Amino acid sequence: MSPTTTNKSGSIPAKAGIGLRFPHHQIVLESKPDVAWMEVHTENYMGGGTPLRYLDAIRCDKPISLHGVGLSLGSADGLDIAHLERIRRVAERIEPGMMSEHLAWSAVGGTYLADLLPLPMTEEALDTVCRHVDQTQSCLKRRFLIENPSTYLQFAHSTIPEWEFIAAVAARTGCGILCDVNNVYVSAQNHGWDAAKYLAALPAAVIGEIHLSGHSVRTMPDGHELRIDDHSSRVIGEVWALYAEALKLFGPVPTLIEWDNDVPPLEVLLQEAAHAQTLLGRATNVRHHVDAA
Repeated sequence: MSPTTTNKSGSIPAKAGIGLRFPHHQIVLESKPDVAWMEVHTENYMGGGTPLRYLDAIRCDKPISLHGVGLSLGSADGLDIAHLERIRRVAERIEPGMMSEHLAWSAVGGTYLADLLPLPMTEEALDTVCRHVDQTQSCLKRRFLIENPSTYLQFAHSTIPEWEFIAAVAARTGCGILCDVNNVYVSAQNHGWDAAKYLAALPAAVIGEIHLSGHSVRTMPDGHELRIDDHSSRVIGEVWALYAEALKLFGPVPTLIEWDNDVPPLEVLLQEAAHAQTLLGRATNVRHHVDAA
């Protein structure tokens, strides 16, 4: 990490937040819901206009985190410098408490694809991602977080377990990790991994945020089930249980409820966040008892 890079995550508390989506802009501004912080997709605010004006107003009351979906850290073509500059400009204006991006690729030959595609877990891909993370942190002059993906296939020539790959990126670049617990569960179910062992293999000291969301299950033509990370429903019980395990490993961490498709009334998101906050409160109490012992 560049010596000029700073960590500005202090304004995001180790409490539950929600993803701010367009249908909730007005009601959030008017009702000022009792939630600790909010996260937005950076790309939704690059064009200025009404969305950015709403965000300018909302950030006066709530800490904001920026979560990118289009930087394509794993692209063999290199980063889109114009896109990175747009991210920098949004960050300069919003002054987010945290910033994050997916461990994925989504652009090739100047064309952006409508998905976050998986990487081959190889030394070559690791070098590429680390180079791009360094470049991004240098441009933003701050530490940012990388998010573990949800995946539906594995490359036959992968040589590094996903959890070791992510840990290596953090170790080599000084970035943090956004642990998406739902993604861990989805990928573990799809590939036959042990989700608890995945979490235990991540370096607790650099976990800066946790994501929680719902997912769907599809039955494929050959009869096997595939779990799809579609962010369109409540968090399931198994993911809540895995989240409780994550809190035991990592301690209290800022936790976001994501819901991007079939967006429900704001109250539903607040209910999910309240449940996450209850589990966070228990983890905080346990940590206090341990520290006092």
